[in-house]
Amino acid sequence: MKTVIIIDGMSCQHCVMAVKKEIQKLEIKNLEVKIGEALIEYDENKVSEKNIQQAIEDAGFVVVK
Repeated sequence: MKTVIIIDGMSCQHCVMAVKKEIQKLEIKNLEVKIGEALIEYDENKVSEKNIQQAIEDAGFVVVK
């Protein structure tokens, strides 16, 4: 499954790296993060969108959508 998650609070490349680092701890097929947004491809049988949102929050940011 592919999803785009809108993220609030990101302002620089350090923010991008922090989000990437947390999400990569999950079993993700493909990941593209830029300021304010993450495009993620994952297997719904291994990872839920809630897991991904939690990883982003663990990195210190707020999931908008």
